[in-house]
Amino acid sequence: MSEALLLLPLDVEPARLAGPAVPELTVLEGATMGTRWSLRLGGPVDPKAVRGLVQGAFDAVVGEMSQWEPDSELSRFNRADPGTWHALSPGFAHVLRAGLALAAKTGGAFDPTLGAVVDLWGFGPFVSRQLPPAPAALAAARACSGWDRIRFDAAAGRARQPGGLRLDFSGIAKGHGADRAALALERAGYSAFLLEVGGELVARGLRSDGYPWWVDIETPPDARLEPVRIGLTGMAVATSGDYRRFVEIGGQRFAHTIDPRSGTPLESALPSVTVLHRECMIADALATAMTVLGGERGIALAEDADAAAILVLRDGDRWVRRLSSRARAMAEA
Repeated sequence: MSEALLLLPLDVEPARLAGPAVPELTVLEGATMGTRWSLRLGGPVDPKAVRGLVQGAFDAVVGEMSQWEPDSELSRFNRADPGTWHALSPGFAHVLRAGLALAAKTGGAFDPTLGAVVDLWGFGPFVSRQLPPAPAALAAARACSGWDRIRFDAAAGRARQPGGLRLDFSGIAKGHGADRAALALERAGYSAFLLEVGGELVARGLRSDGYPWWVDIETPPDARLEPVRIGLTGMAVATSGDYRRFVEIGGQRFAHTIDPRSGTPLESALPSVTVLHRECMIADALATAMTVLGGERGIALAEDADAAAILVLRDGDRWVRRLSSRARAMAEA
């Protein structure tokens, strides 16, 4: 294996990257959102209490934002009558606010209101498809979607259902869940840990030996590029890409990411996008938006958001890796 590309945190003094031997870590695991979570932390730990904190945070997010749960807050909003206003829980309002802000920033490359389109393609909870949807059905689903159709009153914590609009937080809720679980741990007094859920990571503090939490970043399996290892602390990581999630319909492979501009799955999605940000929720959504925008515009979005981003692109028969300026600074630290 070739030598790894190493990215180091910019806010940790080199003198702190040394220390005593690492004591045995406590490792806890659980299930949520159709995937698994794992937690590594050192020091005295009450495993039952800690597991309850993390699982409780994820369960709350599922109860609020899962399109797979018919009684979730999101599902109730999606079924609501046209023109009705709905009081939102604080967590739901926080995610909706962030999602709509990013939709505006990206011109809709990230759009949390595409539930009708997502469901029509068979990516949601209702139906799997043998053939692509009919053009008329797709046009109808797109007509009732769109981030600019929903009215959100941030001050009052409420949103208006315009009629037929279906929210889909699958591009942002998992990251929010990771943030929420990390906050629960911090409030309970845990300041150094690495939390992973479905490939997304949140790190706090340093390991007991003074080093950051080392994480290896996914790369498309057939990409002949050196591996990437990140020293993570006080940051979150999210990865998106067309090799990770796809579906076959009518014998054709489709990426799992919908292009809001056409209402169809991306045909030439970036193979891999990894984003580092202070909030996992934002890293999650940025990775999705950058996958839609492509290489040049994706890098521009990362620069505007002050996020470290690592993109893997196909250039004919070659694989190319591009880093945003913040990621380059970490690689040169």
